[in-house]
Amino acid sequence: MTDVLVKLYELQGAPRDIDDVELRRPMPHEKGIVAGWIARTFSEGWAHEFECSFKALPANSWIALRNGTLVGFACYDVTCRGFFGPTGVLESERGKGIGKELLLRSMFSLRELGYAYAIIGSAGPVDFYVKTLGAIPIPGSSPGIYPKKLSGE
Repeated sequence: MTDVLVKLYELQGAPRDIDDVELRRPMPHEKGIVAGWIARTFSEGWAHEFECSFKALPANSWIALRNGTLVGFACYDVTCRGFFGPTGVLESERGKGIGKELLLRSMFSLRELGYAYAIIGSAGPVDFYVKTLGAIPIPGSSPGIYPKKLSGE
C-alpha cells in the first residue's frame, strides 16, 4: 500500500449531515467504550491509535452513531503529525456516505489545526481518496512509516 498526500488548502465544500446518523467527537468518558468497539470490530492496534486521539481535547477523532450505536470512527493527527487514520465503518453501513463524512470532518479538522497538507498512510482505497480529496499518491512510500510488528514474546 502507498501513502497519499492531500492538499488541505484546496479542500472544497463542507461536511454534511446524514439522515439518522450522528457525527461527533467522542467525549473523554466514552474513550474506553469506543476503543473496545474498535478492538472487537477492527483491530486492537487501531483501538490503541484511537486512544491516542485523546492527547488533545477535543479529541482528534470523530465517531458515527446510528440510533446511539457506533457504526464508524476516524482519527487524525495520532499516528504521526498530519496523518489521517485509522478509520473504519461497519460493513453493513458502507456505501452510505458515512466514511466520506468522517474523512471530510477529519480533513477540515487538520486544516483548522494549521496543516497545509495531510498524509493518509498505507491508504487502502487510493482511488476513493483521489476522487474525494484530489489526493496524490506519494512515490516510494511503501511500506511507509509503519515498522514490522512488535512481538511481546
